[in-house]
Amino acid sequence: MKQLTLTTHITEASIEELSPSERSLVEAAREATSRSYAPYSHFHVGAAILLDNGETVTGSNQENAAFPSGTCAERTACYYAHSRHPDSRFTAIAIAARGTDGEELAQPIAPCGACRQALLEYETLAGRDLKVILTARDKVYILPSVRSTLPLAFSEF
Repeated sequence: MKQLTLTTHITEASIEELSPSERSLVEAAREATSRSYAPYSHFHVGAAILLDNGETVTGSNQENAAFPSGTCAERTACYYAHSRHPDSRFTAIAIAARGTDGEELAQPIAPCGACRQALLEYETLAGRDLKVILTARDKVYILPSVRSTLPLAFSEF
């Protein structure tokens, strides 16, 4: 039997250390939290995707009384981005959240497993890494790719 170790490299930064385009993407994700529909969880998530054509597409979580029928911010954004710009490829995604108190979280949050899998599809389609920027009140985590958030990824069959 052999034991393997999986390692994920995460860069922690402040908002001021980001490039102007990364800062703009973070601000778009933060702003998108205001469009979330979260009457049940009161947890507001926003996502912003930068496309290789320069466009930014945002999404927010949309809840439903039948819980499985709701959609996360990341999937809202990625499905809309690809349906609207099918020939463009994703280059980066920023994700922000506000907690039940309405304030931005102190720690960055990562996408759920379903969103990681959905985003991996578009990273695979692009043929290159999709930078993942997870933002919180005073810090940002930067991951080099969606695959780094899902190390035993399922991307082929």
